[in-house]
Amino acid sequence: MKLSIIVPLYNVEKYVASCIESLLNQNLDASDYEILIIDDGSTDNSIPIVKKFEQAHSNIYVHSQENAGVGSARNKGIDLAKGKYIYFIDPDDYLASNVLEPILNHIETHNLQVLTFSSTGTTLTDLYVSGSNNYQSFPVNKMHGMDYIGAFRYKNEVWWYMIERAFLKDLELKFIEGRWMEDAIFTTTLFINTLRMAHVPIDAHRHVKVEGSAMTSKEPKHYIQVIYDNGHAAQVFNKLIEEVSRSKNTNLKCLKRLRTRQQSFVFFMMVRILKSRMLFKDVKAVVNNMVEVGAYPLNKFIGDDYNGLVYRFITKLFNVEPLYLFLFLILNPFFKAKN
Repeated sequence: MKLSIIVPLYNVEKYVASCIESLLNQNLDASDYEILIIDDGSTDNSIPIVKKFEQAHSNIYVHSQENAGVGSARNKGIDLAKGKYIYFIDPDDYLASNVLEPILNHIETHNLQVLTFSSTGTTLTDLYVSGSNNYQSFPVNKMHGMDYIGAFRYKNEVWWYMIERAFLKDLELKFIEGRWMEDAIFTTTLFINTLRMAHVPIDAHRHVKVEGSAMTSKEPKHYIQVIYDNGHAAQVFNKLIEEVSRSKNTNLKCLKRLRTRQQSFVFFMMVRILKSRMLFKDVKAVVNNMVEVGAYPLNKFIGDDYNGLVYRFITKLFNVEPLYLFLFLILNPFFKAKN
C-alpha cells in the first residue's frame, strides 16, 4: 500500500463529508491508499457520517477513542498506518482533485523522506480545481531539512507535506499529547532530522478558515491553555535550537529562523495575554519563564519573517517589560491584584 491518510475527528459534522469526498476523488485505486479516521470522542453527528463512508468504501477505517486531543488521535493513526507514506489532514480541510497521485510519484521517484507542496487558505468548501498542472514532472531540489528551514519560511502545520513512514518510525517521532502547538514541534523536529526533502509547487491542500475553531476559541480555560502551550513550545524550541547548533550540518540561516520561530510563539502569546483573564502574578511568572529560556526579550523576532511596521512597533513596546505589564493592567478588565 502506498499511502495512509490520517484524519483526526472531533465534532466537525458540517465539514467532514467534504473532506472525505475530496480524499476519494484522487484518481487512485482503493488498494493504493487507506483513510484512517480517528474519532477523538465526537459528540455531534460526525460518527454517523463517517460510518456511512466506511460502509461504502473498502479503504476507509474508523477508529474511536475517548477524547484525548488531536495529538493523541494522530499518534493512534501513526500506530495503525500501513502505507509506505503518511499524510495528515484535518477534517475541516480538503484536497483539490487528483493531486495525491503526482505527489506520490514525486516522493517515490526521488526517494524523498519528506515532500512539501502548496496549501491555499480559503472560506470556500468547493475549491477542487488545482491551480497547477499536476501531470507534469516538476524539478526537484533535494536538500537536508536544516537547509530547507534556512531557505523557506515554512508552516508549522502538518497538512502541507507527506512523510515516508519508515523514516518516521525510525525517528520515533510522535505528537506531544494534551497540548496545543503540537504541530509546530512535530514539524520542526521532523525537518531538522530529514536528510532528503524537497518542495514541489503542486496546488493541493485547502485550509478552510472556520469561525469558532479550536485555536480561535475565546472560552477562558481554553484561551489560557493556548497561552501556556505557546510558552511550552518556546521552551521545547530551545532544545531543538541546541540540537541544530551541535549538528555537523549546522545551517546558520536555519538557526536564525528557528530563533525567530521560537520568539514568534512568545510574541503571539504576549498578544493573547493582553486579552486574557490571567492574574497579574501569573503573567509576571510567564514572562520571567521566557527570560529564563532566552526567548524574551524579543531580540530575534524582527527580520525576514516578521518585518512590518506594526510588528516593529509592538515588539518595541513588548520588549520593555514594565511597560508591557502596565499595558496588561490597563487592557485587562478582569485584573485581580493578587501577588
